[in-house]
Amino acid sequence: MATEVINEQRREFLGTSALALSTVVVGASTMTSSASAQSTAAKEPAVIGYPNRKGVTIERVTYPARNMGTTIVANLFKPAGFNTNRKYAAIVVTHPFGGVKEQTAGLYAQHLAELGFVTLAYDASYQGESGGEPRLMEVPAQRLDDISCAIDFLVKHPQVDAGRLGSLGICAGGGYAMCNAQTEMRVRAVATVSMFNLGEARREAMGNLTYEQRIERLKQASAARSREARGEPVTLVPVVPESPAAFTDRTPDLYRQGYEYYVTPRAKHPNSPNRYMLSSLPLQMAFFPFDQVETITPRPILMIVGEKADTKFWSDEVLAKAQEPKELFVVNGATHMDMYDKPQFVTPAVAKLNAFFGQHLALA
Repeated sequence: MATEVINEQRREFLGTSALALSTVVVGASTMTSSASAQSTAAKEPAVIGYPNRKGVTIERVTYPARNMGTTIVANLFKPAGFNTNRKYAAIVVTHPFGGVKEQTAGLYAQHLAELGFVTLAYDASYQGESGGEPRLMEVPAQRLDDISCAIDFLVKHPQVDAGRLGSLGICAGGGYAMCNAQTEMRVRAVATVSMFNLGEARREAMGNLTYEQRIERLKQASAARSREARGEPVTLVPVVPESPAAFTDRTPDLYRQGYEYYVTPRAKHPNSPNRYMLSSLPLQMAFFPFDQVETITPRPILMIVGEKADTKFWSDEVLAKAQEPKELFVVNGATHMDMYDKPQFVTPAVAKLNAFFGQHLALA
């Protein structure tokens, strides 16, 4: 019965989301990476909508994307009263698909630093300030290694205890964090907020996207890649609708509220232009983030999800598949996007994360 409920939720959400993101935008990609700069001062706003640092020091750091020969740009959050003579537990925070480090990832990193953790929020390769060409690619395999590159940076940090590292991901970042932890044994505990399975969302729609429609989209993406190879303008796809005029009666709450978050002043950022490259779609369709979730055991899993989230079924699915120790924490009244930045929902999530990481990243 539980499986039937999860599958029904999946069909309803994925069917409507497939329709919501069918529009393609064509234009030249003009965004360039600024990853070559070296600085210890975080660019402002380091955390959109949250100017009170509460004693937390935020440093802008760079480190290699090992498999690409490029540079990742991140914000390193140090707790108030940071003591250079001790070693801290540290948490890597991975941003959503279409996001950047200054948005919800930075907010969670800030809150956890306020509670005594060293945290690192970074821009994914091809995105934000990090390196990688062409810009605005969404490459799941590289996203997974981006997490490991962040860990590479932390294990070399003199004030970080390499044996006490956690991983936190939000939305698609949660899917990446969950997948990375299956093989990245340096992660001692993994947590997600509003976890999103990008591969399934692009690939199946659980019967609402036919096989023929999927193949047609793959053909469109392949044609876009051929155009790019010839030096023609790239084809860009919106991450969320660009205006309420694009809403229909079948647009999911995730994308309606995603517009409010990413496109309006609520969290809009110039490095998050609400676009990704269509030619990276096949790489997304080939992503299966939950296939080896049992290998995380005996390391603990925490999934946080809004009670009203139309993506909750993915956390339910992992809860059913994963081995102990595992936990699903439901925030009453919250939707998927509410968990990004609304204080009444972020506050209980942070409290739960503090308890979780506090227990599982404690000194042995």
